[in-house]
Parts: sequence; C-alpha cells; structure tokens
Amino acid sequence: MNPVERAKVYADLSRDLLAQKNEPLTLERIAELAVQVVPGCEWAGISLRTARSPAEPGASTGPLVQRADELQESLQQGPCYDTSVENETHIIGDTRTDHRWPEWAARVADLGILSVLSVQLLGAEGELLGALNLYAPQVNAFSRNDLDEAHLFAAHAGGAIGISREVSGLREALRSRHLIGVAQGMLIQRYGLTLDQAFNVLARHSQESNTKVRDVAAQIVEDGSLPATHDEVRVASPELAN
Repeated sequence: MNPVERAKVYADLSRDLLAQKNEPLTLERIAELAVQVVPGCEWAGISLRTARSPAEPGASTGPLVQRADELQESLQQGPCYDTSVENETHIIGDTRTDHRWPEWAARVADLGILSVLSVQLLGAEGELLGALNLYAPQVNAFSRNDLDEAHLFAAHAGGAIGISREVSGLREALRSRHLIGVAQGMLIQRYGLTLDQAFNVLARHSQESNTKVRDVAAQIVEDGSLPATHDEVRVASPELAN
C-alpha cells in the first residue's frame, strides 16, 4: 500500500472499531481486523491485563487461538503472556525450535501454530492494556514489514479499547445514578422522607451490609424489596425522630 491507501485503510479501521457498541464487540472486531491487516497473520487473539490475570483471553478468531491463549494464562508462559506483563514485543519464527517458553511452544506446535507475533496494546495514556496475539501455521511467517504493520494496527486497537472502556464507564455511572434516584423516590413515597434522608437510608444500609449503594438501590428497584423497616429508616435518618 502507498501512504494514501494506508491512511484510508486506517481511517476506515478506526471508524469501524469506534462503531462497536461495547468492549467485547470491540475486542472481537480487533481480532478479526488483525487477520485482514497484518499480511502474515492467519489467526489472532487478545490477552488483557485484568484484576484476575495479567493475560486473560479477551477475544479470538476461533477455538485454536482461544486454546493457545488459555494455555499461556494457565502455564504463565508464552510470548503473549510476557508481552502483557513486560510491555515488550515478542516474535517466534518456529515454535518447534524456540526454547524460551518450552512447554507452551511444544503444545501450540502440536496444534499447528508455528509462528507467533505478540505486540503491546496501549491505552491513550500509555497504560499497558494487554497484548495482540498473531499466529500463523508457517515457519517465519512474520517479516519486518509485518511487525511494523502490527505495531501500527495495535496503536489504533489500543485506543479503541480505551475509548470503549471510557464509554462503558460513563454508561454504568449514568445507570447507577438512575437506579439510586429511583430507589430514593420509592423511599420518599413510602416513608415521607426528604431526598437527603432517602440517600442516608441507602448509605446506612450499604455500610452495614458491606454492599455498594448502587446494589442496594438495584435491590429496591428490581425486586421491590426495601432494605429497612420503618424503625430502621428512622435510625438511619435520626432527624425524623424529632
């Protein structure tokens, strides 16, 4: 591709990724597009840094990739695992002869994966989100040009993941505010509380039950069950006793 063609490809790619409705769909689309964009890539997957794991499988183009990524997580070894942990690019020309990750390499070679390229997925602030995992059934499938293309694609992909998470966070915050507002309204109607008193009831129950205020509100709204008797409401809002 010449520079103009490449610019158009990546402009279309960015619009495509930003059009996805949530993070899982964004991750799936990234994996699909990676196969189209990086010439040597036959299969692709994504490993994410999460609270549960430094390299949790997030999306893949099929069961073969899913298995390869799950093996890296369970064995805690492999190029993509190390990329997610160390923020470094790793490449394998032949999994049958590479000895850096012996157990994992031998097992994926048996699956038919011979070449691997793993590059970092970075957020807008440079934070390490995980790794883009590119696989091929041929030996030495990834050239220097493929490596450059993978890094360019990963830069767009990481930005899309970051935006998707930000949008999801805003949506969740709005949903939480809505739930809390509805729950306050129910308490106001039933007990004749003020808006602040109703929130005090939610906060008190949240503290005593070690439950998030949002979850207390959701219980009220979704189940129709109130978290406190009338006497407990008075305790939570002492000014009512006066």
